[in-house]
Amino acid sequence: MTSRIEDVRELIARTRYVVFGFDGPLCQLFSGPSATAVARAQLDWLTERGLGAVLTEEERGRADPYRALTALAGRHPGSDVATRLEAWLSRTELDAVRTAMPTAYADPLVHTWAAVGARLAVATDTSARTVTSYLDARGLTPCFAPHIYGRTPDLGTLTPRPGVLETALNTMAAEPEASLVIGGTPADHAAAHRAGVPFLGYARHPARARALHEAGVPPHGVTASLEPLLRALRRRS
Repeated sequence: MTSRIEDVRELIARTRYVVFGFDGPLCQLFSGPSATAVARAQLDWLTERGLGAVLTEEERGRADPYRALTALAGRHPGSDVATRLEAWLSRTELDAVRTAMPTAYADPLVHTWAAVGARLAVATDTSARTVTSYLDARGLTPCFAPHIYGRTPDLGTLTPRPGVLETALNTMAAEPEASLVIGGTPADHAAAHRAGVPFLGYARHPARARALHEAGVPPHGVTASLEPLLRALRRRS
């Protein structure tokens, strides 16, 4: 999509409500080796408690820091071990915020979109406390507040369920056809699809883009950079 500026201009023109994912679209909280390390640490944590089999072989092979918690919450809802794993992940996320790198062009894109009157939200499986900590450090909280929706102890809202996303859309009184979800995972896409909202995938690396394509996102619906969005927005404003 972002290789054809006409499409980007059309997207910008019709979008008045934007819901950002967090890890990927706004920053690199867990990426590359750190994502793999966190996923492995969670698997070790589950194995030590006799719950290693909760993940399928496919899930074990994914460098996804949220896969284990999503699987555990789905197969053992309301369990004490799911609550404890969520608390462990929250602590790990807060530690990671200190070294999180901002996604290129994300900060000026957020500031510019807010300045031209768009309503912005964050909807993510990352803990709300972690998201707020990062946004505060980057001076982005005023652009989103109060629409910052992250993971809570109620794990029934994890993607691909659209719970957190729907909360963001509903509280902004967003019109689906004038809304856009910018996400980085197949689960983000699934949540947007279930909510009936257009989706733009953000993927810096070919493997992430491939995962989005395999989940049904067309090639023109994935971008490796937010810069074309920012450029089109500035031209329009």
